[in-house]
Amino acid sequence: MNNEDHMSSAAPHTGQMFRIQRLSALEILDSRGRPTVQATCLLADGCDGTASIPSGASTGAAEALELRDGDPRRFRGLGCRQAVAHVNDTLDRALSGQAFPTQAALDQALRQLDGTANKARLGANAILPVSLAFARAASRRQGRPLHDYFAELRGTRSPTLPRPAINLFSGGKHAGSQSPLQDVLVVPVTARTMAEALAMIFEVYQCAAELCAKQYGMRLLRADEGGLAPPFASAGAMLDDAVAAIRAAGFKAGEDVSLAVDVAATHFHQRDGYHLGPRVLDSHQMIDQLERWVERYPVVSVEDGLAEEDWEYWPRLRARLAGRALTVGDDLLCTNPARISRAIQIGAADTLLLKVNQIGTVTEALEACQLARSAGWRVTISARSGETEDDWLADLAVGWAGDQIKIGSITQSERLSKYNRLLEIQAATGWPLVPWPGRAKLDEL
Repeated sequence: MNNEDHMSSAAPHTGQMFRIQRLSALEILDSRGRPTVQATCLLADGCDGTASIPSGASTGAAEALELRDGDPRRFRGLGCRQAVAHVNDTLDRALSGQAFPTQAALDQALRQLDGTANKARLGANAILPVSLAFARAASRRQGRPLHDYFAELRGTRSPTLPRPAINLFSGGKHAGSQSPLQDVLVVPVTARTMAEALAMIFEVYQCAAELCAKQYGMRLLRADEGGLAPPFASAGAMLDDAVAAIRAAGFKAGEDVSLAVDVAATHFHQRDGYHLGPRVLDSHQMIDQLERWVERYPVVSVEDGLAEEDWEYWPRLRARLAGRALTVGDDLLCTNPARISRAIQIGAADTLLLKVNQIGTVTEALEACQLARSAGWRVTISARSGETEDDWLADLAVGWAGDQIKIGSITQSERLSKYNRLLEIQAATGWPLVPWPGRAKLDEL
C-alpha cells in the first residue's frame, strides 16, 4: 500500500520495560460451546490485559498444536485444563518478575519455554493467550489503542480499515457438509466505510434468509460462523443463491457486491481425488471447475481451492485465476513462515489468510504477515469457527493493514464484537476501507 506512514525508530513508546507481575488463565467456552483459554497478564505497575483465543474446525495439518486434555468424560476430551495449568504454573513461575522490552522478547521467551516447533509441550492455546494478553497490557500502559500498538510492531501505520468478506452461506465442516464448499462470502466492493459495508450486507443477508424460507421451506439455521445453511443441491446452487440474494437486495452482482469462496478442498480430497458432490475430480479437473466458477459467477477470491499438500498444482491454479480472482492460502500456508516461503518460491498463491492461532505467538504471526507482504501478496486477517467475544482481532487487522478481514456473518455476539470494534475504530479515526483490488491490480500479483 502506498499510503503508509513509516514510524520512527525513536518513537516515544520505545525504550520501556514491561515487568510481568503475574500470569493467570481460565478455561472458558467458545462460540460452539467447546473449551478454550483466557489469560490475564498483570504488569508490575498495575496495568493488565486479558485475552481469549479462538479454535478452528477446518484446521490445517501444519497448525500449531492445541493442547486438549483427552478425558472422554469431560467435554468429550476437548477440555483445556492442562493448557490453563501451563499458564498458571509453568509460565507464571518462569516469567513473573521478568521484564521484557518488546513483544518479540516476550514471545521468544514463550517459545523457548515450550521448546518445540509446533508448541506441542505447553500448547499453542497456552502460549497465544499470554502473548495477546501481554500486548493488551503493554498498549494500556502506553495509553494507546491496541491497533496502534500492533502498528508499531509492524513499523508502519496505514490509515485504512480492512474490507470485510462476510459469510452468507456455509457448508463443509462449518455446517454438517451438506455442501462440499465450506463458505460463500459476500464482499461489499463499493462500500467506502465499515458502517456502509455492514448496512449493505445486512440487506443481502436478510434477502438470503427470505430466499431460504421460500426455496427450501426452512427456518433460519446458522452454521458455526453464522452463515445460512440450507440443503443445497450442489455447490453451483450455493453460488446461484448467493447471486440471487445480492440482486434481491437491489445490488449489482460483480459491481456493488462480489463473492469470495472458501473451498476448503483438503476436507473433500481423498487418495483418488476431489470428491465434489457425486463427482471425483483429479487436480486438473478441480482447477477447471474453479475457473468455471470464476467465469460464471462474480467470484473475486478463491481460498484453499486445492488440498494443502497438492503443491504441484497450486501454481497452476494461481496462473489460471490471475487477473480475475485472488488465490488465497489457508490450510496450504497455516500462517507458517516456512510454508509461506515455499509458496512464494513456486508461485503457489497471492494472498495469505492469516490466523494467529495457527502459529501461536503475535511475533511469529507478524513474521508471516511481513513475509507475504515482501512478496507483494495481499493479506486477509481471519477469525476462526470457534470464537469468543474478545475483539483483539479487529485491532490486529487494522494495525497490520489487512487488505481484508474475514470474521464470519453479521450475526452472533462473537462475530459482532469484532465488527462493532471496527465501527469504533472508524468513528475514532475516520479511516476508510481499503479499496478492493481491481482487475489491473490483480494482474500485477
